[in-house]
Amino acid sequence: MVDGPTPRSARGVYGISVASELSGIAQQTLRLYERWGLLTPDRTEGGTRRYSDDDLDRVRRISELVDQGVNLAGVGQILDLEHRNTQLDADNTKLRSDNARLREARSSTDTVRTPTRRRRN
Repeated sequence: MVDGPTPRSARGVYGISVASELSGIAQQTLRLYERWGLLTPDRTEGGTRRYSDDDLDRVRRISELVDQGVNLAGVGQILDLEHRNTQLDADNTKLRSDNARLREARSSTDTVRTPTRRRRN
């Protein structure tokens, strides 16, 4: 499968200090989220973390869940389920579109066919 260009929102452009300032989350907390597997910022060849706008959105979502009293293990499960739900919604939309296209194609071929009668011998 060939992937297209990386969307701008997914490109890691912010260092950890800028990401911390933009998100309002301490640098050490960002590192903790990464250790827990909740966040996976890009890395430069030298190993420096680079956070994207998508990463910052994820940090905000993590923060919302933590503020609601969800522990980090629960946050991981919720984020995974939300991601799966998004994928399933996209798959469902594609299947509905494919189904509509197939119904239309079938309808077109049905109108082209003319019933023929077999002769009885």
